[in-house]
Amino acid sequence: MLLAHRIRIVPTLEQRDYFARAAGTARRVWNWALAEWQRQAALGLRPNALALKKQFNAIKYAHPDWLDEQGQPWLRTIHRDAHAQPFAHLAKAWSRYFAQRRAGEKAHPPRFKTKGRCRDAFYLANDKFQLEGAAAVLPKIGRVALCEALRWPGRILGASVSREAGHWFLSVQVDVPDAVARRRRTSDAIVGVDLGVNRAATLSTSETITAPRPLKAALRRLRIRGRRLSRKIEAAKTRAGIAGNIPKGTRLPASKNRTKGAQALARLQARIARVRRDFTHKLTTRLCRENRGVVIEDLNVSGMLANARLARAIADVGFYEIRRQLQYKADRYGTTIVLADRWYPSSKLCSGCGERNGALSLGERAWQCAACGAHHDRDVNAAVNLERLATAALGAGQALPVASPAATLGTAAGQLLAGGGKVTPVRHEHGRQDGSGQEENAAHFRARSR
Repeated sequence: MLLAHRIRIVPTLEQRDYFARAAGTARRVWNWALAEWQRQAALGLRPNALALKKQFNAIKYAHPDWLDEQGQPWLRTIHRDAHAQPFAHLAKAWSRYFAQRRAGEKAHPPRFKTKGRCRDAFYLANDKFQLEGAAAVLPKIGRVALCEALRWPGRILGASVSREAGHWFLSVQVDVPDAVARRRRTSDAIVGVDLGVNRAATLSTSETITAPRPLKAALRRLRIRGRRLSRKIEAAKTRAGIAGNIPKGTRLPASKNRTKGAQALARLQARIARVRRDFTHKLTTRLCRENRGVVIEDLNVSGMLANARLARAIADVGFYEIRRQLQYKADRYGTTIVLADRWYPSSKLCSGCGERNGALSLGERAWQCAACGAHHDRDVNAAVNLERLATAALGAGQALPVASPAATLGTAAGQLLAGGGKVTPVRHEHGRQDGSGQEENAAHFRARSR
């Protein structure tokens, strides 16, 4: 099983300088390769990454664009992995783009990377570095201190060094033996999970889990620091005699005060991401560890983000990240993840008698069934219906299929998930399921996403 461990590096000033130059090298080589790819494609040729790499290797130590002020090839001071791997990344990016186009999906071609607006990172092959406890021996710079040792034994496949808000991290990919990677579950329960904004997750056990929503908590400080940085940039434009947008290729001189402002803003944004990531990991790990079956809805997150009034709150919870983490952690715990159909009316079905309340609006958080008189909390009722969907309690009362080598087929998207057993589209299994009321907005969301 492939696992990755992201470890914070404690570099010296010289090592920080090398990391920044190596990341800049990877970015510049990517831009060169992308520009050459586009130039050859415009001439009617069929470029490929291997040919571009050979072309670059022929000029990288001799062409004036790759020489320093003394006429020396500055690429010799950077390990070759930093300027060799971008070609493989570019080939993968183009392959993904063409595959999405053939599938009729929304796709964007690879784009040029701008300094300060892209992720600073570079690659290291598995035979070019060593791990020695809480330290790593990297090429060109030697031994660097790490905040912790590698967690898992196994064969190291590679690593990357990346920067986040002034801190550098080493991400190591390890092929861990299944006996070590697998985790034992503490329970064999089945739980339905209803994701929401006010409550990040409502379980079918009636337990509600509130998200920290770090963006909402830090929004005022984020705006203040953003305005401070904006004023510094406008002052720099005034000193440079620039009115309006900064012309392409023009770089404003960066003062120390502006650099400190940008770093303060980046630190706050990184903290927001860390708080959200910590909550998401703890929630998904708990769900997979305590249950043999977890049922969630196949939410149209991109369509939901088209709603300007709810987009920030939805993004602050991280619906898609919760689903993504559940899918890969389920394999470690032997948990089955079931995706309920996108149009399944989990909130509108009475969990007691199955009657459908078609008049239920989004603002009603509680309702009473007209058929049996049961009083429902909207989110708890949805979670109970999702749980019964997996166990087929509304129908024949049969149990969830026992885990098997066959992968679970996603009920709506048709994708393979971790775990076992095949789950059929739920809206065609049980009665009184003539739609959730979201079909009217489907065409609007599809038009917005094009």
